[in-house]
Formats: sequence, structure tokens, C-alpha cells
Amino acid sequence: MMPEGTVLLPPALAPPAAYYAAMAAAGRVAIALASPYDKRRKETHRYEIADTRGRLRLTVPVQPPHGIPHARWSDVSVSGHGRWQDVHATTLASAYGRTPYYEFYIDRLAPALFAPEGTPLTEQIKAVNDAVCKILLIDTPVDYDASDVVQMPSEPVAGPYWQVRADSLGFLGGLSVLDLIFNLGPEAALCIRRCGKPMP
Repeated sequence: MMPEGTVLLPPALAPPAAYYAAMAAAGRVAIALASPYDKRRKETHRYEIADTRGRLRLTVPVQPPHGIPHARWSDVSVSGHGRWQDVHATTLASAYGRTPYYEFYIDRLAPALFAPEGTPLTEQIKAVNDAVCKILLIDTPVDYDASDVVQMPSEPVAGPYWQVRADSLGFLGGLSVLDLIFNLGPEAALCIRRCGKPMP
């Protein structure tokens, strides 16, 4: 039984700002890292950014559990397939290298984002989440042992924030929180706290 007022969130790697808006507004958070493994839930190890052509999904390849009855996400580990760490690093630099804050934050995020082969996926998710929470000044207590199956929170109604390619692409909502951090830097923490407020 979770304490009253706990917000339950699904396991997700670098999820959208809505995830962190829910976390910032909550008294406590439980992230369901012990929920059942489901290969259809790609958002657990995939995040979406914006590059020169628009939305782009980056997927961390994983080694699915074999021979484990009733496997959970904690049984899944990061694969080294396709040198994905180099691909993701190059893609993020290309997409956000011109933003004001990319170089300031990427070194803080890289060890978690580009986890080595064999790292449990849930450990990578924890590490990314911890790094993002520090950047966004979120100190909500988090329990990582929940086992419930839960859906991703919907994107809250909020005004668009500044994006480096808004002139050519328009505002793209629902991207990974990385987009918010690289574009807004310290102001990302303020934006997260405004996210749930309706537009006038």
C-alpha cells in the first residue's frame, strides 16, 4: 500500500516534461520499475527529441530477459548493439549543440544517458531521473520499487517554451525533458512548475 498522495509513474527514460511536472507537484512519487516487462512499451527505453527535420526518436537497445518467468523491467539490461551510445551522443550534439545550455548540461547527463552495455535498464532510468531532478530542482521523495502497471501522464496544457528551431519547425510539444533543459537551462525548473497551469 502506497502512502496517500503518492503519484504513480511508469518507468521511462528521459520522458517528457509532463512526467516531471507531475513529480514536482506531488508529495511523493512511486516509479514502477518493478512492473512486468512488456516489449511493446518502447517508451521505457526510447525518448523523442527535435533535430533539423522535426521529431526524432532515439532508442536504447536492450537485451530482453530470456528464460525468466514473469520477467520484470528490472530483468532487462542495456545492449551494446549498433554502438548506440556514439550514435545518441552525435545526434544530441547535432540537434542541440546550438542551444544556449547544451554544453553546460551534457556532461552532467552523459554518464547516465550513455550507459555501458550490461547496465540494468532500471539503473539507467534511475540515474537519468536523478540527474534530471537535480537540474530541475525537484526534491520529491521517490520510491523505485512499485510494481503496478501505469500509463504515461498526458502532456499538461501549457504555453510553448523557446526552442532553437521554432522558426522553421514551430513549437514541438511532448518532447523529452532534455529538449526543455538544453533550450531553457535554469529556467526549465520554473517552466516545469508552470506546466500544469491552464493557458489564460
